[in-house]
Amino acid sequence: MTTTRVALVGGTGKLGGIIRAVIDETEGFEVVAVLGSASSLDELDGADLVVDASTPAVSIDVVRAAIERGINVLVGTSGWSSQRIALVRPLVDAAGTGAVFIPNFSLGSVIGSALAAASASFFPSIEIVETHRETKVDSPSGTAVRTAELIAGARAEVGPVESPHADQRARGQQVSSIPIHSLRRPGVVAKQETILSGPGESLTIVHDTIDPALAYAPGIRVALAAARDARGVTVGLDSLIDIGVRVPATRDPRPAPEGGVPGQVARATGA
Repeated sequence: MTTTRVALVGGTGKLGGIIRAVIDETEGFEVVAVLGSASSLDELDGADLVVDASTPAVSIDVVRAAIERGINVLVGTSGWSSQRIALVRPLVDAAGTGAVFIPNFSLGSVIGSALAAASASFFPSIEIVETHRETKVDSPSGTAVRTAELIAGARAEVGPVESPHADQRARGQQVSSIPIHSLRRPGVVAKQETILSGPGESLTIVHDTIDPALAYAPGIRVALAAARDARGVTVGLDSLIDIGVRVPATRDPRPAPEGGVPGQVARATGA
């Protein structure tokens, strides 16, 4: 078996450390370079695959550098909305390379987002509350953005959700018409609640990440295998596995300025 040489950007961070541990345990992959904040992107040279676990501000430069070198890239960094991905899609297509964007490596999270999208056309009001540890620098989270975009795709025929008083800052940030509320606090890893409401009832879909290393490892392995041979742009773990729930395709908007698995719980509850 040919070994895939991996350049890991952000390998000293929390997610990067998990990814590196998975690569070290996965046959056919070898980490040949670990890039930190002081590293030059020239250190990507010689790699067969770039894995990006950096920061939203750095990530787009990493992706562009990989594409320019003709290297496939797997992006685990948060902050990649469909608008931002639209900026690099033409570059990926022109280079004949592959770029795989994974907002969340957790199977439970992906299923939760898929269930929210599958339910979206039945409820006029939908809001998302996402909670992460206080060290997460971006908000809303990439998972919440992806969930909102999937919901909007599922509501293409019925239109935007009802979100009264959306002009008030306390009502959250709207993504594809869905208000997203971001909490940053200690004592939590990651949690997302999608609250769908209609006359006389509500449905809350909750996903908790309890142990990231356990929760992300299976998804990382799937994403590594897919990214190695990918062509074009792929978004979401749901694009790589059959989760048994139909997830509506999201369409790229016009380019805008850049701006079971152990260890997790996914549940749907009616209230």
